[in-house]
Amino acid sequence: MTGREIRLPETGLVVLVGVSGSGKSHFARRHFKPTQIVSSDFCRGVVSDDENDQSATGDAFDLLHYIVGTRLRRGLLTVVDATNVQTKSRQRLLALAKEHNVLSAAIVLDVPESVAAERNAARPDRADLPAHVLPRQRRELRRGLRSLGREFRRAYVLDGVEEIDAATIVYEKPWNDRRELTGPFDVIGDVHGCRAELEDLLTGLGYEIEHDARGRAVGANHPGGRTAVFVGDLVDRGPDTPGVLRLAMGMVEAGQALCVSGNHEAKLVKALRGRKVRVAHGLAESLEQLAREPEEFRADALRFMDGLISHYVLDGGRLVVAHAGLKEEYHGRASGRVRSFALYGDTTGETDEYGLPVRYPWARDYRGKAMVVYGHTPVPDAEWINNTICLDTGAVFGGRLTALRYPERELFSVPARETWYEPVRPLAAAPSATGGGGQRESDFLHIKDVMGNTGVETRLMGRVTVREENALAALEVMSRFAADPRWLVYLPPTMAPAETSSLPGYLEHPAEALAAYRDKGVPRVVCEEKHMGSRAVAVVCRDASVAAGRFGVDDGTAGALYTRTGRAFFRDPARTDEALARLRAAIGAAGLWDELGTGWLVLDCELLPWSAKAMDLIRVQYAATGAAARASLPMAADLLARAERRGLDLGGLRGHIDRRVANAARFRDAYARYCWDVDADGLGGLGIAPFQVLAGEDRAWATARDHDWHMDVAGRLADADPTGFVRRTGSLVADLAAPDADTAVAEWWEKLTAAGGEGMVVKPLGPFPADAKIQPGIKCRGREYLRIIYGPDYTEPENLERLRGRSLGRKRSLAMREHALGLAALDRLTGREPLWRVHQAVFAVLALESEPVDPRL
Repeated sequence: MTGREIRLPETGLVVLVGVSGSGKSHFARRHFKPTQIVSSDFCRGVVSDDENDQSATGDAFDLLHYIVGTRLRRGLLTVVDATNVQTKSRQRLLALAKEHNVLSAAIVLDVPESVAAERNAARPDRADLPAHVLPRQRRELRRGLRSLGREFRRAYVLDGVEEIDAATIVYEKPWNDRRELTGPFDVIGDVHGCRAELEDLLTGLGYEIEHDARGRAVGANHPGGRTAVFVGDLVDRGPDTPGVLRLAMGMVEAGQALCVSGNHEAKLVKALRGRKVRVAHGLAESLEQLAREPEEFRADALRFMDGLISHYVLDGGRLVVAHAGLKEEYHGRASGRVRSFALYGDTTGETDEYGLPVRYPWARDYRGKAMVVYGHTPVPDAEWINNTICLDTGAVFGGRLTALRYPERELFSVPARETWYEPVRPLAAAPSATGGGGQRESDFLHIKDVMGNTGVETRLMGRVTVREENALAALEVMSRFAADPRWLVYLPPTMAPAETSSLPGYLEHPAEALAAYRDKGVPRVVCEEKHMGSRAVAVVCRDASVAAGRFGVDDGTAGALYTRTGRAFFRDPARTDEALARLRAAIGAAGLWDELGTGWLVLDCELLPWSAKAMDLIRVQYAATGAAARASLPMAADLLARAERRGLDLGGLRGHIDRRVANAARFRDAYARYCWDVDADGLGGLGIAPFQVLAGEDRAWATARDHDWHMDVAGRLADADPTGFVRRTGSLVADLAAPDADTAVAEWWEKLTAAGGEGMVVKPLGPFPADAKIQPGIKCRGREYLRIIYGPDYTEPENLERLRGRSLGRKRSLAMREHALGLAALDRLTGREPLWRVHQAVFAVLALESEPVDPRL
């Protein structure tokens, strides 16, 4: 016999209904994946170790409902294998489907009682099933069939064994799921009957408008293959609702556009069907205009509007279009609740001074990955709030008709030809998403964004987890000491040192750094001078207008300079302004604004001298140690010299003390090299050495260009600054296949460190092997600088041998994770993601700094 076709949603709830022995489990195994099936027998076994223990039924169904709810929340097809013959037993399952806004379907396996009894008798675990059970279940099944069609969106009754065995399953994708459409799209805001403005907008976007024999617009094709997407509210208020419908309907029918329903379409459909509605908010104008159209057109328009769905999920789930917006948990779901939210949004139940409902600001709390584009509530200007944007800029009220180009994230608008309809609330009085100081509430990082155990997603290392105790420590620093968070777009990562050297007298040496990259298959490296200063991140805007437009900072400042822990570098804002002015002038003189096509840059730098920021540390930790050693050790050496003159055998103790005296002097000289006087107010004595261009408008230069390019740009900045404030960072490129590479690099490093330099950082140059995890940089510090880190006597043989056992694994892991997070912050910044998403990665870098890693590394 021909099998009956059962059409099921790809995601949703499927409830199998049938008496014991009707073949539900066999049917489920035939048609569904094992992971999709939630069986009451299995759950009973989980909670009691016996699938037939009826005393465990209550706990088993608690577990079953928990599993079903979890799967439905995650958007997974879930098949419930239980008798489900009682209406009451199905109600909780249906409530779960409703709670998670998914479709439900029932499949009834109706077999003769004799067949069920024979099957049960053949099963050892059911051989003693009481005789009254099957008749009772069958009576309950027959009673329940009457209401099945009202309970479920779809209900199928398979009558008899042959029909059950011949049935086939066909899955249907939700109507709102158009993930296969990748665009590019032009999402168009509320048109409200403004046909002329719609034609102006489409023409400006590059569409070629098609006209019928009477000259009416009936379609619009884009030569570049773009697709228009209407956010709804095509109708009401404006002068030509039929003209807008005719154009939109033609575009949708020809595959040139998509359209979701707006609340005005929903209301107009009710009015055209003769249902009682309040004729207000422009509905009268639409009814009057449509009354002048032929009956055939009205029927087509009604059919079109009635068939519009609540929202579309596009581009692999990266774009969602809904008239009034949509919360993340509603994306791709289907229920009355979802449709209501998509059409009307969410309200607080209050009304404003104009008598209009106060909308709940769902976009402020939005944390979804998909971009949500919507309209519904007119705003003076389209504004990004988190990853959402409202495109209703009040064309019918004399504002503008606006479209969003996707994926470019570019806005395009045309002005209204006139004010067609007077708004109840003036456009200028539209609710703003910004708080004090121009910062949007959506920019704020919520505690739940960082305190969960889900981690931060990165391109390089997947999900990077931040422990709660580390997040708490970072929260304390951020909340009390951080610079203006709008500038806090990046924190630099730590770096791991080279493998411990086996060369006599050395703890670190270039040979190990080069070998590490050579072993990973890296062809070339660049060796960069490591200035002994304090790490500084500079965000430099071309002018205050760029700062206000791009970063939302409207206090007249045009950038920031902060430390690697996110604190403002200078307490005096005037010094910061002067430092940024010199950097800004150097960027302009080097021609980088135009060359890089940006009005702002983020630079990774070292600010010199070390003492400018670390004087308290030097005074307390290093100078005190040096002073104590220089005071006590010469006295001890003098006493030993006198004892030796008296003929006492000191067993080499005097030589040891003499070496310690010399080491103490070297220790003092080592840190003193990085300390000099600077002006208390201005920039006299200070210098800044950029070594990487991190980001600019729409481009993360940290990954877009190799490190030799960054060194070239850094050199150009130094050359362009006549004041000497911008310092050069020396560098050397080495081909790791060259036979003299190690010697050349070692000689260059020795020259740097002999002149008082801290050392160097070795960074890889591409192309990189695809299957290797590569450190972003390896630091190789000089012998005398390490004396500051490990103490005056670290070069003594017994100390050096002990230090060779230092463990670098945690430091390397930390460096890789922080680097991945830093790049994630830059990707999100240049991708114009909401500031809280940038801060999520920035905050994680600071949190990881609390991990228990030897700070000397």
